[in-house]
Amino acid sequence: MAEENQNNSQEKTEQPTQRRIDKAKEEGKTITSKEMYVFSSIIMLMAVLYFFSFNFKYILANWKELFFYLSFAQESNSILLAIKNSFFKVFIVSVIIGIPVLILTVFTQLFVGGITFSLKAIEWKNSKINPIEGFKRIFSMKGLVELLKSILKVAFLFGTSFYFLYYKTNDIIQISTESFENSLITAAGFFPILILVLLIVLLLIAILDWTWQKYSFIKSLRMSKQDLKDENKETEGSPEVKAKIKRLQLETVRKAIKQSESVEDVKEANAVIVNPTHFAVALKYDVGSPGAPKVLSMGRGMIAKKIIDKANENKITIFRHKLLARALFFTSEIGSEISEKLYTAVAIALAYIYKINNGESLDEPNIEIPKDLEFNEDGTQKK
Repeated sequence: MAEENQNNSQEKTEQPTQRRIDKAKEEGKTITSKEMYVFSSIIMLMAVLYFFSFNFKYILANWKELFFYLSFAQESNSILLAIKNSFFKVFIVSVIIGIPVLILTVFTQLFVGGITFSLKAIEWKNSKINPIEGFKRIFSMKGLVELLKSILKVAFLFGTSFYFLYYKTNDIIQISTESFENSLITAAGFFPILILVLLIVLLLIAILDWTWQKYSFIKSLRMSKQDLKDENKETEGSPEVKAKIKRLQLETVRKAIKQSESVEDVKEANAVIVNPTHFAVALKYDVGSPGAPKVLSMGRGMIAKKIIDKANENKITIFRHKLLARALFFTSEIGSEISEKLYTAVAIALAYIYKINNGESLDEPNIEIPKDLEFNEDGTQKK
């Protein structure tokens, strides 16, 4: 408990790791910017309107005809048909405008912070309908920042629009004295400039908001030094475990090098016990000498093949016995004597090899291996 409190009290000054960021995304948290959505949606809306501006007169006449027809329609069927046509046209316009805006919104999120699908983000939480928690969110620092951003955005847009319209006061007054067609032409002369200026302001606001959201997201995921240590333990294990793994790796490399170097000693062996190609153990024993047979070389896979090739090259007898070869491989060291438990089995094998080398014709002997020395290929004991 004391350690947990200590971790909580530590300042989170370290940048989040990629694992921390990925975990946050799994929980549905990602960088997002409402102002970027607003800007991209308006840009797409402007693009769609510009595309239809070439047929603006046709569209205007079409809608004018619709309302003109409605005002003179007397029969209920005619009215229903007119309403149906109006709804259909509204639907078509909504689809034409809505689909591009939706597509651009998706691409905007991909650009801003990527899209993350997380079931955790839509899990039911009582805090979402808790009014107290709701008030806390509204009056939190994040809520106040959002309120301040909204006020500043409205102020910037209103101020820019007011200044521009004030600058164009004469043109606006002129519009009121002209015909509808001429007023549209006059408005078309300066309203696009106003829209462009407002879009630039919105772009600046969107960039500032995106920058702030990235900063807030990274800040919310900051870690303490203890958090980094704990995460490092989870991903890579404790220092003791890592040291043990490193020792085992070095030992494996050392054994592999020793096995490779020992292949040249096979020419001094009396016999090579194989399995039949996966394992190979070269043994040497001088009759009448004290001590047990020694392992001159051993290996598996490619090393075993080299040992067998070297044995064939030097006309050394190869004896195939799967369990004996495995038992020797997993219980012996190069340059050392074999295990005492294998004395009998190896003695029978060497006696058989000695006799056939002297020209005797014999059946292969029945060699029994102690149960606790019967191994599978991966070194686990047979059950």
